Amino acid sequence: MENENKHKHDFLFEGLNYKILFIGLAVIGLGFILMSGGGSNDPNVFSTDIFDFRRIKLAPTVVLIGFGITIYAIIKNPKKDTYKN
Repeated sequence: MENENKHKHDFLFEGLNYKILFIGLAVIGLGFILMSGGGSNDPNVFSTDIFDFRRIKLAPTVVLIGFGITIYAIIKNPKKDTYKN
């Protein structure tokens, strides 16, 4: 039983990192949802809705912000203060 107590499993990230990571993933998902649509029901008719501001500018910006949030969640080190002497 003593050996079981010695092997404590530490997670790579803290809970805050996972929360920020899931927020970033949700923002990326929102960006892809904003990108969807704009098609035409009739394949012989071209719809200019695909060149809308939402699909061309807003959605890719939201996706890039989501990637930035996830990168921040990975880089953020909440244990930084414990390494100082």
